[in-house]
Amino acid sequence: MAGYGSTHNKMFDRTRTGSNGMAVAALTCGIVGVFLFNIILGPLAVIFGAVGLRRSRAGARNAGMAKAGIILGIVDIALFVLLLILAANNGGSFYFNYG
Repeated sequence: MAGYGSTHNKMFDRTRTGSNGMAVAALTCGIVGVFLFNIILGPLAVIFGAVGLRRSRAGARNAGMAKAGIILGIVDIALFVLLLILAANNGGSFYFNYG
């Protein structure tokens, strides 16, 4: 009997799967990495996405965010390589000489 002074609360009876923080971190790193620090944030997005995907298979949510973070991390790394190749072909500069 749950009477006056009872410490039993039904909110604590539920099992909490919680949100997948690693998936959110992967997506955030992937999005920011497209614009800034893509060589640092790209691999972090891939790593956080892989951990988030593993957590989602264990019962956490946001598997789509983890997959998107992995994809954006790969895009970040590819973008860095592309910019590096572009700079190497233009004498170390990202600007084009048209004359």
